[in-house]
Amino acid sequence: MKIYPIEAGNFKLDGGAMFGVVPKTIWHKTNPADENNLIDIATRCMLIEEGNRLILIDNGMGNKQSEKFFGYYSLWGTHSIDKSLAKFGFHRDDITDVFMTHLHFDHCGGSIIWNKDKTGYEVAFKNARFWSNEDHWDWATNPNPREKASFLKENILPMQESGQLHFIKKGNTTWTKSSEMNFDIFFADGHTDKMMVPKIQFEDKTICFMADLLPTAGHLPLPYVMGYDTRPLLTLPEKEKFLREAAQNNYYLWLEHDANNEIITVEETEKGVRMKEVFKTKEIVGS
Repeated sequence: MKIYPIEAGNFKLDGGAMFGVVPKTIWHKTNPADENNLIDIATRCMLIEEGNRLILIDNGMGNKQSEKFFGYYSLWGTHSIDKSLAKFGFHRDDITDVFMTHLHFDHCGGSIIWNKDKTGYEVAFKNARFWSNEDHWDWATNPNPREKASFLKENILPMQESGQLHFIKKGNTTWTKSSEMNFDIFFADGHTDKMMVPKIQFEDKTICFMADLLPTAGHLPLPYVMGYDTRPLLTLPEKEKFLREAAQNNYYLWLEHDANNEIITVEETEKGVRMKEVFKTKEIVGS
């Protein structure tokens, strides 16, 4: 097995929204804001090459939305999925599986493109199966008013219309159809219903793709919960359970949204679970 970091693009979000009830005087120490109170956000996706499978976990915002839409998120940097794939010798047509932790636009927007010639939306990975779970799909396609702006139908419905959508059932660790790949899934309901956090066995390490259970290293203290979470009081025990397990087992936590810290390990301290070490992805996966 090989693992590659796929940088799908950087943007900015309001720091207050990202840290909920935590005062700016505290969170700005780890996640400094600009003059507009915006903090740097990454979309650091993961590509797994195993046998004849090429599995992409999440894919960022994509590039099909309007200039007005992207204006809300202050895009910065030069990263893109195509550039990142090409860096490792791949093309989007090589992808066999697209695993989506959840269907918020900054995690699945790259799944769909706008085809100017056909004047319509179509899947961006024409040879891939797209993986979600039925409960989350129902949640996303019948969104509550609070999350409606994050679940964009043009990001979601074309997967189903193409016939390439598949569902993972809770407890199913064989969805990859590979006896050699250990790919477990932690289901979390605090951020959004049935978000999936993959735990991948890589050589002698367990690498956890943290999605929005732990957006950045600055979110390690338990009360540091995003204002975007639909059930913050559920996030607390989910986060506590996962981080304690991570500390006990020395998991490597892959931070999708942290623009500065790529992979971290954690440890138990008198103040709770805190950061132990910081790594570049190449130090852990060799890519």
